[in-house]
Amino acid sequence: MEKKSILTRILAIAGTILVWFPILAPILLSIIHFLQRQIWRFDYLMPAELFFSFLLGSGLLLSATLRAHSYAKPVAWGLGIAVLMLLGSQAIAEITGLASGEMEPAGLWWMLVITMLIVYIASIILVGSAGALLLKGLFKGGSPAT
Repeated sequence: MEKKSILTRILAIAGTILVWFPILAPILLSIIHFLQRQIWRFDYLMPAELFFSFLLGSGLLLSATLRAHSYAKPVAWGLGIAVLMLLGSQAIAEITGLASGEMEPAGLWWMLVITMLIVYIASIILVGSAGALLLKGLFKGGSPAT
């Protein structure tokens, strides 16, 4: 039982770090760039570019939640929605010509792609928050709440 608990904690820690990385990286890099050059630049597409960090982290986190019997639903739903939104936004951008630059970034299709990207980012935050709550429960001592 103790080995399972240690493995679960390691999976939860690594998964939570990897899930939060796509959210924190653009923020930290923007702050560093601003401190160096006094120009604020924020790459809002970076969470999509760091998808594989999120995917690996959410896989680790999902296995930890299943071992802990806690927070599996928000992690699974968040992962599913994130994958669906990212693939959908990329497909729409390719089909409409937004990705290649054939179409100007304006109008209904542009708004749909950006909305899907926002939902994708919100899903990452959902999974990361579930991971943080799982860690809190695992290190508090007792069984984490569901």
